[in-house]
Amino acid sequence: MPVRTVEPLHLRLLRSLRDEGAVSRAELGDRLQMPRPRLLAELERLVGLGYVAEAGLAASRGGRRSTLVELNPQLRFAAVDLGASSIDVEVVDGRLEPIAAYTESADIRNGPKVTLQRVNELLHKARVDGAYERLHAVGIGVPGPVSFRDGVPVSPPIMPGWDRFPVRELLTREHGCPAVVDNDVNIMAIGERHGGVAHSVDDFLFVKIGTGIGCGIYLSGEVYRGTDGCAGDIGHIQLDSHGPTCSCGNVGCLEALFSGAALARDANAAARNGSSPALAERLSIRGAVTALDVAESAVEGDVACIQLIRDGGRRVGSVLAGLVSFANPSMIVIGGGLAQLGHILLAEIRSVVYRRSLPLATGNLPVVLSELGARAGVAGAAVLASDVAFGEAS
Repeated sequence: MPVRTVEPLHLRLLRSLRDEGAVSRAELGDRLQMPRPRLLAELERLVGLGYVAEAGLAASRGGRRSTLVELNPQLRFAAVDLGASSIDVEVVDGRLEPIAAYTESADIRNGPKVTLQRVNELLHKARVDGAYERLHAVGIGVPGPVSFRDGVPVSPPIMPGWDRFPVRELLTREHGCPAVVDNDVNIMAIGERHGGVAHSVDDFLFVKIGTGIGCGIYLSGEVYRGTDGCAGDIGHIQLDSHGPTCSCGNVGCLEALFSGAALARDANAAARNGSSPALAERLSIRGAVTALDVAESAVEGDVACIQLIRDGGRRVGSVLAGLVSFANPSMIVIGGGLAQLGHILLAEIRSVVYRRSLPLATGNLPVVLSELGARAGVAGAAVLASDVAFGEAS
């Protein structure tokens, strides 16, 4: 497991103000356990750089009122979450509270130039609308493997044309500020750790089940990305050597058996062969059925749809059981578009994980749905953006 590194004082200070808000110098010194002269000198430096500002007087406690300090209210970060079929963009302040937000459908297969041009258009619209005068950093997540060090996607199976495209360099040049690029599952895990159900949990797995399947890994309070940035790519673990061909070119991967695309494929088959009356009816009306149709039909009691969800949960659970035995996390969080399948999916995943993993590893292991839901990605991208901006203050 990774060893937690000692953070520089300026990072600890800025993150504390980001996460806890305005505070007196004395309280901040106690929180960071720093000698007052050193703290005051660092605060003065950060005020000069424009990262910190005074925030008025604290409430009276009978004596002289302390002056509060806070992050500069003019700090702005851009957070972008690219999905296979969507773009989510937020501009946030230093406390990561949204100032402007945009969501729209998109197709990642249109390539990086078209997709990133649209991202830039949305960010420029936010500026015109008054959300910011200048950005201090941009964080972006993409639905494929990423070299975190280089800021580029690497051979992403569902992102044709994106291999080694200089995403970080383009965003830095366009907006005149540092940028950071990660995969979509990692930023969702970061978001959930910062402001969701995994807040303060140091060892957990965030499993995104959507168009693809991936896993964000937190170990000892840090995201674990692996040597080259592809840790957690569980969607391409093989479950069936005779299974369907996956987007990665192999056969029988988890993602090929259960994901948004796989579920839509199986749902349309169930509609056409008559095993699901509810899906057959929807197919006759609209010409195709989706994962959402499966979720809604399962709620209505359609047996075939319930079975499709259970089969998917069993497959995800079997992979997660192996990860639990290997990494012994203290929590598993389920997110992504197929989390809308709800309790049926969650119950099946839990059942398999608890049944197939050792009791010592599962005795205190909650398996829960994401608290942030669709916003987990932009929330995590905002955290990454603020971290890279704060790193510039060294």
